[in-house]
Amino acid sequence: MTTLSSAERASLTAGAAMWRTVAIPHADIPAMHMGDGPMGIASGRVDERDVARLSPCATALGASFDPALIRRVAALVGAEAIRMGVDLVLAPNVNLARSPLAGRAFEYFSEDPLLAGVAGAAWVGGLQSTGVGACPKHLVCNDSETDRDRMNAVVDERTLREIYLLPFELCAAAGAGAMLTAYNLVNGAWCAEQGYVTTIVKQEWGFDGPLISDWFGTHSTAGSLNGGLDLEMPGPARFLGGKSQDAVAAGDVADARVADAADRVARAARRWGGVKVAPSEDADALLIEAAAAGMVMLRNDGALLPLTPGAHRRIAVIGPNAATPCYQGGTFAKIAVSPQAIRPLEAIITRYAGHAEIVYEPGVDPQPRLPAMPATPIRAADGGETSGMTIDYFGDIDLSQPPIASEVRDTNSLVWFVGVHEQGVFDRPAAVRASGWFLPEQDGAHRFYVGATGAVTMRVDGATVLDRPERMPASDVMGSLKRGDADSAEVMLAAGRRVRVEVDFVYDAARVHGLWYGVRGPDSAEAMLARAVTAAREADAVLLMIGETSDSSVESKDRPDTRIAAEQAVLVDAVCAANRNVAIVANIGHAFDANGCGQAAALLSAWYPGEGFGPALAAVLAGDAEPGGRLPVTLAREEQDYPALSLAPDAAGDLSYDDGVLVGYRGLAARGVTALHAFGAGAGYTRFEWSDAQADGGDVLVTVRNVGERTGSDVVQLYRHVPEYALVGFAKVPLAAGEAAVVRVTPEPRMFRIWGKDGWQGPPERVVLSVGRASDATLFEVELML
Repeated sequence: MTTLSSAERASLTAGAAMWRTVAIPHADIPAMHMGDGPMGIASGRVDERDVARLSPCATALGASFDPALIRRVAALVGAEAIRMGVDLVLAPNVNLARSPLAGRAFEYFSEDPLLAGVAGAAWVGGLQSTGVGACPKHLVCNDSETDRDRMNAVVDERTLREIYLLPFELCAAAGAGAMLTAYNLVNGAWCAEQGYVTTIVKQEWGFDGPLISDWFGTHSTAGSLNGGLDLEMPGPARFLGGKSQDAVAAGDVADARVADAADRVARAARRWGGVKVAPSEDADALLIEAAAAGMVMLRNDGALLPLTPGAHRRIAVIGPNAATPCYQGGTFAKIAVSPQAIRPLEAIITRYAGHAEIVYEPGVDPQPRLPAMPATPIRAADGGETSGMTIDYFGDIDLSQPPIASEVRDTNSLVWFVGVHEQGVFDRPAAVRASGWFLPEQDGAHRFYVGATGAVTMRVDGATVLDRPERMPASDVMGSLKRGDADSAEVMLAAGRRVRVEVDFVYDAARVHGLWYGVRGPDSAEAMLARAVTAAREADAVLLMIGETSDSSVESKDRPDTRIAAEQAVLVDAVCAANRNVAIVANIGHAFDANGCGQAAALLSAWYPGEGFGPALAAVLAGDAEPGGRLPVTLAREEQDYPALSLAPDAAGDLSYDDGVLVGYRGLAARGVTALHAFGAGAGYTRFEWSDAQADGGDVLVTVRNVGERTGSDVVQLYRHVPEYALVGFAKVPLAAGEAAVVRVTPEPRMFRIWGKDGWQGPPERVVLSVGRASDATLFEVELML
């Protein structure tokens, strides 16, 4: 193999561009192209239009308790990576939903480290089965967003190892291609410089892949290299690259450390730059299956669900998320959903056609913060889209010249990274114009909104309605994106008379840019609520779809509380008072306050289910598929019941992980607190009987019989009791009506070791495990000899 010069080795320690590593052709080291994840492929693509297949969020996948299904979904993401020219995906996210307020909790598989780790390892295996590398993130304790780029997670060593590092350890054991370090500090050291964690990962686990900085997450040259970082991203280099060679010459860094970093990067580039094979599975069918498998039915009084076609004359579909569903959260890895994605309301109307009259009322404003821009393009683009805005890119700030590129985007929020978006120019002053036709449905005052990370002007039918001429400094751009500030103005419009809407966005160079806009009609809150109550009162059954918008759960900001939106809480009260046969579907990507939902006969948690949401929900409601999920997070009765809630660091920037190993349901169990809906809880449309739980070597065997009339699945869960209550294994079993099976559950051996002052202790010779359907619903105890 060709020997690299010291300069070449140093060059490999920093990226060449935003999403690409350095290539050294004569040494057979290709450039490694990266893309963001985990719900699909975002950024770093050959096709920069952000349109990709959108899988269920990690919480929904964790809710499936089905590693085999998660592996298949990840293989689909691998196929997308192949299509888009991506070699390494920044996913899965195996941080933990430590607090229900975490802004990015929808990207986390669970509050439980074992479930998160098993799911993450399955995702790694599925993606890498295609020849695309997985890069689990964010190492470590990036479990919240508040001040994440300065927050110091203060965590004891036992908690760090047993809880927060365990998911990464399981991903490493699955052969993950790389790992992404977090922005925050842990116990006083930046994660990109955390030598203690790096020693665990590289030496104790034997991990041979590169540790990669999160984008712009480095702080020094010697600190990064000596702390174990191998690759600084993005490129060009800021602290590593050529500066690595300088640090060696100055005696600040050992030459062997740079050589090791270069070797890890080169090995990954060769490994993931090789042959790739996309799976042949039907993507549409899989995304629908996965969305249904993650839906968790938490109540079903009187067996209201399924709403069997033909059993109800009139079904009222009420709520904002039926027509405006939330498919995903608001991260920089956000994906534009395909225009072909079928929304829940459309799918329900289609499924019940000829069986029931479907009446729809939103009840509340579907997008209270930033409304949609329901427009048709001013000018068609190559994709043939019939909805959305025409986006024109200009080479400088002169918008009178022809655009250098154009596309159509059906969204109200666009984000571009410098050096990523091939349609335009973002590394110097330039401009974007968004334009489309808007057709009012009502006479009256319409309020238009616009915001951007630069100067922005909005015109309606040629008249300027909003104008913010100041181009902000690059240092202010990230703050503007986080806040999502928007100006608004009222315009009187006539129903049925379309108007031309144009937005001009002029910007200076910055590493990321954003533009957002929308329009809200004249309908009043009182009128919307009144129509919803009337529809509910006149229906035989009600499907009430509440939930969030994609800016409810966002990267870089945590939530203030667990409550559903106030106007939606009013809607729930009013609709449940008008009709007793109400099934609530919660389109919420994290743990939430479900107390008010207890008024309804049925409650179904759908999370953020990806683009298969509509057909999957229609199939579950009609009984064509079961809601196959179990809760991967606890839904507490009161916010103060959560072992961790506030995510605000103190004045020194410290965030104390004082819940220790008693995270999530573990903490409730230790304090004897009963959850509203416990970790692991959920049910489908059939009934199961369990018997004959017994030990078989190191495994537990349970006989499970489907005694209902429908095909369904159950999840056998094993919990240890000491040193604290914790999940140690699980297995999902599908059974046809009348079918029985002996389910074998193999506990994870790592769950029986405990970190003490002398290192790892255990496992003990004998353990007693509880066997059950949820953390609060155990049926048997079994003694195992380990």
